[in-house]
Amino acid sequence: MKQVLASILTTLMIVAMTLSAMVILERATVYVTSIASPLPRAGAIAAEILLGVILLLGTVWLATHLAVLIFAPKHNPPEGGTLG
Repeated sequence: MKQVLASILTTLMIVAMTLSAMVILERATVYVTSIASPLPRAGAIAAEILLGVILLLGTVWLATHLAVLIFAPKHNPPEGGTLG
């Protein structure tokens, strides 16, 4: 029961994070395209790309990290031997 509840909560959190990242990036795009001067616009585009990579990769990392924590086997590896 705990695992099912954790997976549902994780899924909802990941969906919310992805949607909020997309809204932030959409608003940043609208703001960046309204900049008139080419040099500040180029810097803002570079910053927006960096922000997008950080936000979306962070969301993917968190999703996979939580999935591994929830669904990984809960047994201890044997001591003193190889795993394979």
